[in-house]
Amino acid sequence: MTRFNGEIVPLLEGIHTLEAWMEKESRLKARWLQLLGEPPEPVDYKPRAVADSGGFRVVSVHEEEDHTRHAIMYESPDGDSIPAYLLLPSGTPAAGGFPAVLALHPTTENGKDDVCLASGRANRQYGLELVQRGFAVLAPDSITFGDRIYEGEAPFQTASFYQRHPAWTSVGKMLSDHMAGVDVLSSLPQVNPRRIGVIGHSLGGYNGWFLAGMDKRIKAVVSSCGFTMFRGDPDPNRWGLREWFSHIPSITDTLSNGSLPFEWHEIAALAAPVPMLMWSGTRDPIFPNWREIVAGLGELDGLYDFLGASSAFECWIGHEGHDFPPDIRQRAYAFLEKQLAE
Repeated sequence: MTRFNGEIVPLLEGIHTLEAWMEKESRLKARWLQLLGEPPEPVDYKPRAVADSGGFRVVSVHEEEDHTRHAIMYESPDGDSIPAYLLLPSGTPAAGGFPAVLALHPTTENGKDDVCLASGRANRQYGLELVQRGFAVLAPDSITFGDRIYEGEAPFQTASFYQRHPAWTSVGKMLSDHMAGVDVLSSLPQVNPRRIGVIGHSLGGYNGWFLAGMDKRIKAVVSSCGFTMFRGDPDPNRWGLREWFSHIPSITDTLSNGSLPFEWHEIAALAAPVPMLMWSGTRDPIFPNWREIVAGLGELDGLYDFLGASSAFECWIGHEGHDFPPDIRQRAYAFLEKQLAE
């Protein structure tokens, strides 16, 4: 535990060898898993073999001008049905299969539609744009979004989830569900399982680096407006118990004692040295603490350098709001193309 006041503790404080960092990383991961709560069996956050992934069911198929959109359904480890779009480029993949991305949606009632359909909002159609650039794309709905809004409830309401799973967390559930999505991508004959990345904005952005920290099948991460720090946040309880989407309820009690269970750069560090691109805006009303965000990103940059992977980490800061503007998306797509190349 650390206090809100005081400077950010450097990731590499007292760390001089790779072995020492690996020991610290192991401690950080154990603490993170503890905070994610107790999932129902058999969820264990460990990547499964393709043979164990359970496959998926095709609900419908739509032929577009340059790709095919499959509406599919697959099972989470705890037995939920996960609706998703699977977008496959037209034509035959090169030897080895298409590179692929898990495209995670932001906080929007429309869920996967926002990132995969032409009807999606401006600057949010990254799933659609990536399939047009030759990527296979899987875009699932997260719990309380899209086709997973609980019956009779408004979107973004997690109370029903916690009634069924009081010891688990919605973050742990989303992480488990996204790993099932990687199972699906890895099982596809059209996809190269060694070339899978993740991209997301806001909610989808932080879910991306959460996933990369647990699932080493992820080979590249792009997070738009999805990184923040507790320090400087005018609403740190956005991560705790709320009347709508509660991420990790136990955080509320910790914050009430004036302590931090961790800082977010420590959790993002679990993904290193996986190639990662972070984008943040200094006029972001959701995560307005951009100075602290820059400090956290600086710590991550130092870690990647320490691990001999300085070229694998990119962070971009601009005078933008909570958005994924065209120039940054183009940088992001070029980053994915480079990092997921053979």
